[in-house]
Amino acid sequence: MITISRSVPSKDLRDSLADVLGGVAYGAERVGVTRHGKLTAVVISVEDLELLEELEAARDSAEFRAAKAADDGERITLDDLRAELS
Repeated sequence: MITISRSVPSKDLRDSLADVLGGVAYGAERVGVTRHGKLTAVVISVEDLELLEELEAARDSAEFRAAKAADDGERITLDDLRAELS
């Protein structure tokens, strides 16, 4: 499992941005950005972002299939729903 390679305080990020971006783009690093000692963000590569988006799409697709399989086909009218919620 790849984890965060290093951390940079947010106040120092501007001065080290070129180094952070270089490490992420060419060194396959994941750089954590901290604020008051707590991790607040992570700078990742485009490849990591694309993988994350693929994983999210696969999860969404699996959840849709599960919801569709669980759907019994029964529907109610809007008026019936309003009456039930009142």
